[in-house]
Parts: sequence; C-alpha cells; structure tokens
Amino acid sequence: MSGYTLRCVLCGEEVPEHYTTTCPTGHASLLRAEYTEKQLVLQDTPGIFRFSSWLPVHGSLPTEAGPVCYRSEALACELGLPDLFISFSGYWPERGGAVTTCSFKELEALPTMVRARENTDRTLVIASAGNTARAFLQVSALTGVPVVVIVPEKAIPRLWTTVAADKACVIAVQGDYTDAIRFSREVCTLPGFLEEGGAKNVARRDGMGTVMLEAAVTIGRMPDYYFQAIGSGTGGIAAWEAAVRLRADGRFGTHLPSLHLSQNLPFVPMVSAWNERRRDLVPEKDMPDAPGAISRVFSDVLTNREPPYTIPGGVFDALSATDGRMYGVSNEEARAAGMLFTELEGIDLDPAAAVCTASLIRSCETGSIEKKRTVVLNITGGGYERVREDHTLVPVQPAFCVPAGTRAGLVKKELEEMAKTHA
Repeated sequence: MSGYTLRCVLCGEEVPEHYTTTCPTGHASLLRAEYTEKQLVLQDTPGIFRFSSWLPVHGSLPTEAGPVCYRSEALACELGLPDLFISFSGYWPERGGAVTTCSFKELEALPTMVRARENTDRTLVIASAGNTARAFLQVSALTGVPVVVIVPEKAIPRLWTTVAADKACVIAVQGDYTDAIRFSREVCTLPGFLEEGGAKNVARRDGMGTVMLEAAVTIGRMPDYYFQAIGSGTGGIAAWEAAVRLRADGRFGTHLPSLHLSQNLPFVPMVSAWNERRRDLVPEKDMPDAPGAISRVFSDVLTNREPPYTIPGGVFDALSATDGRMYGVSNEEARAAGMLFTELEGIDLDPAAAVCTASLIRSCETGSIEKKRTVVLNITGGGYERVREDHTLVPVQPAFCVPAGTRAGLVKKELEEMAKTHA
C-alpha cells in the first residue's frame, strides 16, 4: 500500500505523523493527507479498504463495510432525475450494504482505528451524538482496541453493537452533543488518553471521502451535484477533498461536484452563515437559543454548535470552491421524504438521510439544480429494520454519567481504573 504525508492547509508545511491532528506551528487550520499514488489504485479487497491507496493508513482490517453506489430507478422517476445515483452507507445486503451500524460513521471509524494503532499507544477518546459512538464501539468490539466514548445521555438508546464491546468505556453527559465534546476534551487532558480529532482527523475525512470515490468509480466520472445532510460538515469537506484528488487523477473529469448540504430546522447555523456568505459563525445570530432549537429537531446528530465551518480547509471553503448551496429542512419535510424513500427504494432511513432526501426533493421543486445533470444522493445511514433480521444487537450501557461542565479531575480515578482494566 502507498504512503502519505500530512500538510497544513494554511501554511503548506509538511507535518510529521504521530496521529497528528493540528499544525505543530500553531496554525488554526485543517491538515490534509497527500498520497504517493496520484491516481486512485483499487485494491482487490471488499469494503472500504478497497480504497487504501487514498487512506492515511498502511494496514487494514478485515471488513466488508464500505459505501455502495447504485443508479436509482423509482426515486429517480418520481423526481424526474434521469441520472440519479444513490450512495448508501448502511445495512442492506441485497444491495451489498454491509455497514452493520447502519451509519456511514463506520467509514470514519475503520481507518481511524488503524491509523491510531499505527501511530500511538494512547486510548482514543471519541465524542458523539450517537452514530459515531456506535461505529467506534463496533470497531472496538471487532478489534479489541480500547476506546472511551462520550455521548449525551439521550443518545444511550442508540448505542449497540453486533459483538460485545468488552474493551470500550461509555460515559454519558447530561447535556447535548457540544457538552459531550467539551467533556471529551477534559478527559484528554489526563495521561494516557488521546482526542480522536473529529474533523481534524484526516482518517475520518478520507474514510468518508470514499463515498465520493465509490460514486466516481461507479458512474465513471464525478457527479455534477452531491447532496448530504451535515452536523459538523466533516462529510462535506471529505467529499470536496476526495473530488480534488479525483480531478488531479485525470480520469474522472475536471469539474468539481457542487456540494448541496442541508441542516435540520430550527437548528441551522451553517445555513444562516452561508446564505449571507459569511465565513464567521455568529452564535447570537446563527444559533439563538441553541439548546431550545436542538431539542426540537428531527435529527439531533446534525446539531454541532462548534462545526469546522470557519477554519481554513473547512465547510466555508468547501462550499466556496464548489459553488455550493445549503438548505434548512423542516421536520415535516424530513419525515415525508424518509417515508417516500422507503416506499420507492425499499429501505428505511436514518433521520439525517431523510433530511438530505428532503433537500433533494426541494431542489427539484425549486429548480436549483438542472435535472438532466448527474446527481449523487448520499444516504448516510439506513437499514435499522433490516439489520435486526440478521443480527442480534447488543446494547452498550454507560459506565457512569456526569453533569454537563464536569471537570475531568472529578472522574480521574474512575478513568484511570478504566484504562487499567481495558488496556
């Protein structure tokens, strides 16, 4: 498998790899992986590691989980889109979908765990609204690699695996997703723990970027439009970065796909900022009464109060580079879109994927896309009903629960004991 280097988007300097997530010189910027292979080389293996030449890892894991892309017939006919392709990251064996956690967050977790294993002996700490947590718990269960997963208390019902996650420790926070993120940073101040990195982790972004790679390989070129619902926006950044690599490859077209990204009303901070073409998020303007708005959304995994929107190489830059659009989707639109997709395509959707589908329906109704162009609809999760037919789901319970704002020192003893037990 090919090698890679890391480079700071802002200063352009090469950065040493020690599971590095920030520029050592202090630049507030994303890092980006640059691969030895300038053209995409597909490996003779199933799942995500088929794209190992453009993943920041040297090894792999035995898995069939990966993105699946197919040409839509029923939904395409309903919307009048002759070239609609659906990228599905969930459990749907009849279509080749083998992501048992039913979320494309598994595409992030798999290369991240390999990258961590290759570069550090510290325990990864992951903050999540639910789907990412489930993905890392599943990979931990399959590999035996210990992780600490921190989630809002209301996300606990979403935590399950298909194999017992004996090496994982779950901590619930009495708050929202942002409170979980803040407590995870507290935990990472303790010796032996390492922040997974979120959007700053190149393995997460390039893992999600395989959705664009799979689509381009299936279609034979990059699409004209790419639709996805976003919470942090990391998936949108990943799609843009993958498209830039595909353009440099020379075999998949020269025009970058236009990113059409959506959020769930009433919590739509990036929609608010982008519609005014502002790089900066203004909390008072873009997310007034954030807790109240978050409590009313259909898909709470789309509710990150600290998204990588402003940072160089982030969502604002991705939208700007691709002449992108953003949509604020109501709960009613999302529910209706989810039911329509299930009726026409035959699989149930994650709420975030329903939000995305609603944005595509609206774009067709308002004429914001040319219907004759090629469209990729990124269904970031689905198959929850289908996976229960083939697998026994093992619930994962938290080791303990903490109030929002808790300092890590107050639970230091418990965390150190966990590290000894799980290492």
